[in-house]
Amino acid sequence: MDAKLAALLDKQDISEALARFSRGMDRLDRALYLSAFHEDAEMAAGPFVGLASECADWAFPMHEQGQILTHHALLNTTIDLDGDTAHVETYYLFVARNKDESLVQAGGRYIDRFERRGDAWKIALRTNAIEWAGLLPSIPIPFAEVPDLYGNGAPARDGSDPSYRRPLTNLRARNIP
Repeated sequence: MDAKLAALLDKQDISEALARFSRGMDRLDRALYLSAFHEDAEMAAGPFVGLASECADWAFPMHEQGQILTHHALLNTTIDLDGDTAHVETYYLFVARNKDESLVQAGGRYIDRFERRGDAWKIALRTNAIEWAGLLPSIPIPFAEVPDLYGNGAPARDGSDPSYRRPLTNLRARNIP
């Protein structure tokens, strides 16, 4: 039972690192993004090959220049533990709302080698297998006409996003009839 519990905790740590990568990329939060990677981690993503920190230098300006927002949604994940190494495959769905209001989507798999160094599981090597892409039809954002729709804060790609508020509180007016 102790080995099963230890494996479960290791897998949870790996899952949380994957989520930090995704959230860090979508919020353009460099520190959060980098917290998923060892300092010497290598990446291959689209035309980019290099250190994870260099990937941030390449990807953040590209996303900021071309898109209003991005969603890196993580789907099925398999984690094969082998001592202080784990081989991880995560299916993903990427959606971006471009500044011209078009929507692009892509899907594929992150194929990672995680390493536990000290007490921390982080990505040591990543390859991004982009397997499909396409355009989505664009429609107006639902409920955009609600006067205080963003009373809790507009979605943002920085620390002003409502997801950073601690403690989270409701700042919108109640409108119960």
